[in-house]
Amino acid sequence: MHLNKVDVLIIGGGIVGLATGFRISQRFPHLTIAMVEKESELAKHQSGRNSGVLHSGIYYKPGSQKAINCHRGREAMVAFCKEHGIAHEICGKVIVATTDEEIGLLKTLYERGKKNNVDCEWISAEQLREREPHCAGLAAVHVSKAGIVDYVSVCHRLGQLLCERGHQIHTGTRLLRVKEAGRHSIAETTQGSIEAKWIINCAGLHSDRVASSAGFRPDSKIVPFRGEYYELSEEARSLCQNLIYPVPDPSFPFLGVHFTRMISGKVECGPNAVLAFAREGYSRWDINPADVWEYVRFRGFHRLTARHWRRGFDEMYRSWSRSAFLGSLQRLIPAVQSHHLLPVPSGIRAQALKRDGNLVDDFVIETSGKMINVLNAPSPAATSSLNVASTIVDNLSNMVAP
Repeated sequence: MHLNKVDVLIIGGGIVGLATGFRISQRFPHLTIAMVEKESELAKHQSGRNSGVLHSGIYYKPGSQKAINCHRGREAMVAFCKEHGIAHEICGKVIVATTDEEIGLLKTLYERGKKNNVDCEWISAEQLREREPHCAGLAAVHVSKAGIVDYVSVCHRLGQLLCERGHQIHTGTRLLRVKEAGRHSIAETTQGSIEAKWIINCAGLHSDRVASSAGFRPDSKIVPFRGEYYELSEEARSLCQNLIYPVPDPSFPFLGVHFTRMISGKVECGPNAVLAFAREGYSRWDINPADVWEYVRFRGFHRLTARHWRRGFDEMYRSWSRSAFLGSLQRLIPAVQSHHLLPVPSGIRAQALKRDGNLVDDFVIETSGKMINVLNAPSPAATSSLNVASTIVDNLSNMVAP
């Protein structure tokens, strides 16, 4: 690749990067855009390895970026899917309390949903079984506007739209470093150099490294957590009608193992949240010593493990023990049996960790010079992507205007 010159370079071909390119092409049609993605195709990591849920925004702190972007982003995503004929369904979900203690937590969650303007309803055990006949629970919250979608198809369509508008997408192209060159920046890649006025870092699992390659030092470090899934066998799919979630642990930023009817009709169970030994460690046997050393020597990791070692041990045990994983599922659907569970590919969550040992609980977008860095965009980033992209473009407009 010879030296390309563009106005905007986007690093990362996942759903946030693609949505950002799409929003830039809408708001600034005169700007030229290039995207680099190190994999041979788009959406190979978080965007293509998730449960395909359209989240409602019930879980997130009122006024947070997650709450705001999830609500608006879901509406934008549904509109996009309708316009472009992408498979999706607003099927609703239930969040189920199975103990007296969880009843109290569920009430708090229900009130949070109301504050976030989420269309949710408190339902009794009898009403729960009308919606999910095989689900056990003392009470539940029904969230009517949650849904399911094919995010890989969304990514491919966004990529097509960018190419149709004359922009460049370079797959199989890894970023090496970014250096300043007067009023521009030069991104050196494995396929040559690209000169850009502005760079947007949407590199997901490698976002902190990309920021560092440009001389920006984020306050947080990406720590990878593997989410392992099973799929219900065809004979057991009828046990789950739509989406069944447990009451989440408020001290942990993961939602717990749940049941998800996919847009394909299959039903997935999971994920757990296991510390991965590689940023792209989709198997428990994937180990990258450099990745491990990077977070092990990080002060925030020591504080995280000291605080959550017991929970981490439980997640690791559930990773190795099929019966433990099954036990978590049977709290929601007692009829699920071991022979119903079929292993399917895992996913990795890029979770930013602060130096004080706290996991970053919101989206983080920071600007440094001519570069915008998306430093934390875990779930519900896919649901929120079109609105997160609008926020990124708002930041870009401040650079373009002068």
